[in-house]
Amino acid sequence: MTINNKPNNFRQRLLSNELLIGSFVKTPSMMVCEVLGQTELDAICLDAEHAPFDRKDIDACLLALRSSHKTSLVRVASSSPEHILNALDCGATGVVVPHVDSMEKAQACVKAARYGKGRGYAGSTRAARYGKNSIQENLEISRNESCVIAQIEDLGGVDNIEAIAAVDGIDCLFIGMMDLSIAYSAAGPKEPQVIAAAEQVCKVAVAANRRLGIFVSNNDDIPFWVERGVSLFLLQSDHGFIKKGAAALFADANKHF
Repeated sequence: MTINNKPNNFRQRLLSNELLIGSFVKTPSMMVCEVLGQTELDAICLDAEHAPFDRKDIDACLLALRSSHKTSLVRVASSSPEHILNALDCGATGVVVPHVDSMEKAQACVKAARYGKGRGYAGSTRAARYGKNSIQENLEISRNESCVIAQIEDLGGVDNIEAIAAVDGIDCLFIGMMDLSIAYSAAGPKEPQVIAAAEQVCKVAVAANRRLGIFVSNNDDIPFWVERGVSLFLLQSDHGFIKKGAAALFADANKHF
């Protein structure tokens, strides 16, 4: 996501295994994104899979994040090429692709996200600075800056993790603990079989030199996963911030009654 010829180094930081902290946005609001763009968070991830983001919402929110040079990820609605293409053309730094459960799907994600692999080329998008970038500049941005993050959250994803991790062009494997809990019919993400599955993903990713990401509901769990190779943490969401802020306000105000 180069802005005004200022390269975005998020992918390089990710590949360098730097500890990165981001959060989800579930409100299709450019103003929310503009506010969060002023924070110290390393990345903001628009949750277009589980929140009502349409193409115009994604476009507006990415514009707001780019205005503050904030790294922007989009958890796309599906692995379909048009969802990946739209997010990147609108200027996302990268995509988080849900339900990657096979080598073939991982390969298709890379193909859809990379120029020269299969991503449709357009030089008139926001990502291309509306024609200001040369073809070579756009190719370099795609090659060096665009992130492809595959979410592992199904039984097939765990079973096929070695093949998925071997796919060139997958920058990070993001473990979906809640979906894995459902897949294993477990009571929650701290059940032994869920932890074991996630640890297997970590073990294979580390061996394949793939980066790892995860969502945890309790920040005290971060050290456990750092020890297992995780470096990207997407934590909480704007909804959570609003609820916590409102609860804190109510509790503080009640002390004066």
